[in-house]
Amino acid sequence: MAKKTVAKKKNTNKETSDFAKYIRSFWLLFAGAILAFFSMFLLASWGLLGEMPDYTILENPKTFLATEIISSDNKTLGKFYLDDNRTPVDYNELPKNLVEALVATEDIRYYEHSGIDFRGTLRAVVKLGAGGGASTISQQLAKQLFTKQVSSNKFQRLFQKVREWVIAIRLERQYTKEEIIAMYFNIYDFGNNADGIRSASRIYFGKEPIELDLKEAAMLVGMFKNSSLYNPIPSRNPEGTKNRRNVVLNQMEKYEYINQKTEDSLRSTGLDLQFSPESHREGSATYFRAFLDKFMKDWIRENPKPNGEKYNLYNDGLKIYTTIDSRMQMHAEDAVTRHMPRLQAEFFKQNTPDRNKTAPFLELNASEIEDLMNRSMQRSERWRIMKVQGKTNEEIRESFEVPTQMSVFAWVDGKASEIDTIMKPIDSMRYYKSFLQPGMMSMDPLTGHVKAWVGGMNYRHFQYDHVNQGKRQVGSTFKPFVYATAIDQLHLSPCDTIPRQQITIEADKFGNPLPWTAKNSDGKYGGFVTLKYALAHSINTVTARLMDKVGPQPVADMARNLGVESNIPAVPAIALGTPDISVYEMVAAYSTFANKGVYNKPVMVTRIEDKNGTVLYQFVPETRDVLSDEVAYTTVKLMEGVVESGSGARLQRSWDPDSGIYKEIMTGYPYELKNPIAGKTGTTQNQSDGWFMGMVPNLVTGVWVGAEDRAAHFKSITYGQGASMALPIWGLYMKACYADEELNISQEPFERPENLSIEVDCSKVPTGTEEVVDPSDELEGVLDF
Repeated sequence: MAKKTVAKKKNTNKETSDFAKYIRSFWLLFAGAILAFFSMFLLASWGLLGEMPDYTILENPKTFLATEIISSDNKTLGKFYLDDNRTPVDYNELPKNLVEALVATEDIRYYEHSGIDFRGTLRAVVKLGAGGGASTISQQLAKQLFTKQVSSNKFQRLFQKVREWVIAIRLERQYTKEEIIAMYFNIYDFGNNADGIRSASRIYFGKEPIELDLKEAAMLVGMFKNSSLYNPIPSRNPEGTKNRRNVVLNQMEKYEYINQKTEDSLRSTGLDLQFSPESHREGSATYFRAFLDKFMKDWIRENPKPNGEKYNLYNDGLKIYTTIDSRMQMHAEDAVTRHMPRLQAEFFKQNTPDRNKTAPFLELNASEIEDLMNRSMQRSERWRIMKVQGKTNEEIRESFEVPTQMSVFAWVDGKASEIDTIMKPIDSMRYYKSFLQPGMMSMDPLTGHVKAWVGGMNYRHFQYDHVNQGKRQVGSTFKPFVYATAIDQLHLSPCDTIPRQQITIEADKFGNPLPWTAKNSDGKYGGFVTLKYALAHSINTVTARLMDKVGPQPVADMARNLGVESNIPAVPAIALGTPDISVYEMVAAYSTFANKGVYNKPVMVTRIEDKNGTVLYQFVPETRDVLSDEVAYTTVKLMEGVVESGSGARLQRSWDPDSGIYKEIMTGYPYELKNPIAGKTGTTQNQSDGWFMGMVPNLVTGVWVGAEDRAAHFKSITYGQGASMALPIWGLYMKACYADEELNISQEPFERPENLSIEVDCSKVPTGTEEVVDPSDELEGVLDF
């Protein structure tokens, strides 16, 4: 019995000893795990598990910020960026429902932890991730900022996870909860160049983040799971994106951010995208942005940072405040897209191979067309690239004859479109030479601020800017410079009469080797007309007589003083607009007349700021006195006659063929402008260039329309005149601007100088014989709107 008792005690002691060993082992393992856990934290914080950001980097995380182009009405026109189209926003610019959607979906205990959600981590470990991940918003931000590349190796991924934990804790110490949320929204890539919440809001919904409604916010938060997979554009995964959005709504209902009724009402709704891709070749003011790109690169070259480094246009987050008004820019682009398809359709109709065997060219023979196409080939991007690749000229020419798959520009149902086709590059070049191009600029003459800039039809396919780069013959729009010189020198009145008969300016009179004779386009001569009538109806012989009186050099000097920088030879023929001048220069020059004779250099950029709001550049106005206010006003009154009864009359009136009179109530055109307007049409000799320059007291706008090559043009003046090619764009634009009352475009008369000594009211002055123009001539070439 005693032996059994002793044996039993030994067994009990052994069991107790074994259990104690297990307990000790457990606690040793537990302590070891804790030690290993904290050791990994310590090692990670020392950077032994991989490079760690120091506190200076944590204070200023390195992110690439796009340069933002801001309009005068504080709208984003576009951005300059290479890889990251990112413009950060503050927390107070995020709507409440967006933040709640994020917290409900990604980190419901966000406001309770300090970077690591231990409950969520334990759940993930126990369930092996089946219950969802455990990354907090802070950890996800750490990953986005500092550990983007996820390793496929489990141990490396574990070390990477520990680094994210350490960085998340540091971020929580460095920033407030609100700042971390804002940083997370700003750093995320939502796809389709939508880097950050601001770009995503604009690209997917066409609005600022603060304007997002509940279902829009839920969709964007849903994309945090995988923006490549849950991408809403039709070619990707709209249905999956919708389902993911509904998961976010369910989470918001689960955590009582919204009620069941709200969730149910939104689940079945569509995504309702307003997809507006942002790229350098798309969006608003593309030609202006291309001009601005060069402006900024020149400025950056001449203005280094305080430390001597150069600013980076694409990464430094600069803000460029421009004079462009987004509303006026929209009206200008809309006017172009309303008029150009109709004009182009007529051009195509007149230039079919059956009607014109050399279409789209006129007055060229086969060898001349071949030379033209050869020159165009050698100026092309294809030629440049293949030349860099070492190809011979013959090899390059042969490549233009090989059919290639391409997308070409076309007007389809009045809208700019692309057509996929197979075409020889040489045929695509000829095809594009058939297209008429516009150039348009609008400017406030009182300040010099450029308000709208349309350099062509479609920047994606036609990147040549017809506002600043392009220079074409200006035709009769040059005549006001001649009249202004005559008024300045001779103190002439619009009511003074002058012979309309033909005139020849003799050789050598102004240093010219040959005599020059001006002819009227209508072939009519004889009698006397007032200066106002002569300018209104572009009578060439009257302009030539004024040139004969003042001489070409003073006229050329006048144009230069008004702001024309292009070469103007001092010869009599400039009276009829032979010089090549840009739309940019012409608008600046005409603005001097509207601004009482004071020239303002056009302004496009008012200031530049760095990402912190420090002003780096502030524009300084450049002005000069060119004319007296009396001469400027008199010239303006002359140009009012163009719209009152001349080639611009269709802006205010229409011809009623039944009654044979002008009707004040507009019936033939869509403009219905009743306010005083000064302007001038211009048409070159073979109808290759159509111009209209129009002014009201606080806005001057110039429009040019023509083809790339002067040999492509309308055969007759019916459609090939400035009143048919360019004026409609001006009229549509101004009508839209007047309908937008917030723009405050003047409808008042031009201000009359107090001490005006020149008579401008011709109704009070007896005049010589004047023919009344046949209004039906002015209505030729009308395009239905």
